[in-house]
Amino acid sequence: MTGVARARRGPVLRAVYAFRRGWYRLRYRRLTLGRDVEIRGRIRLRRGVRVSIGDRTRVNKLVRFAGPGEVRVGTDCLLNATWIGCWTSVTIGDRSLLSNCELIDNDFHNLPPELRHEPATDRTRAPIVIGENVWIGAHALVLKGVRIGDDSVVGAATVVRTDVPPRVVVVGNPQQTVKKFHD
Repeated sequence: MTGVARARRGPVLRAVYAFRRGWYRLRYRRLTLGRDVEIRGRIRLRRGVRVSIGDRTRVNKLVRFAGPGEVRVGTDCLLNATWIGCWTSVTIGDRSLLSNCELIDNDFHNLPPELRHEPATDRTRAPIVIGENVWIGAHALVLKGVRIGDDSVVGAATVVRTDVPPRVVVVGNPQQTVKKFHD
């Protein structure tokens, strides 16, 4: 692509992203989009979820949000084919990368056998907090009540059941710390 073609492409893409932001704002009243959000794929909101996406965040493929809770996505993030089930709250820090993963802040059912067919209670839900500059790999599953520390990496297909400290790499099921980033 020549320099002239690339220069023409910039304003055209900005116009396309502005149109898409406007269309999604009209479609979902519970969706707040920051400045210069790039919706390259599609967004789907279900069941009353409220979503706020920060400035310059990129949305690739189909990104789905469900539940009656609130999702807050920081600035300069990437959401790529992500599913977020939110019955309380899910917070994603600035500059985080989520790749084809699932975040679920509830169990949907009570665990004790005698209560399994009863409506879910508050004990089945807990907020998820993802720190800044976190990378969550493909097919990872982050469960309720988890906090992932800044600058950490969650490997592909990892099941995150407990808190992840800052500046580490976790992999597997159950999750195991396999690397620590030193200052």
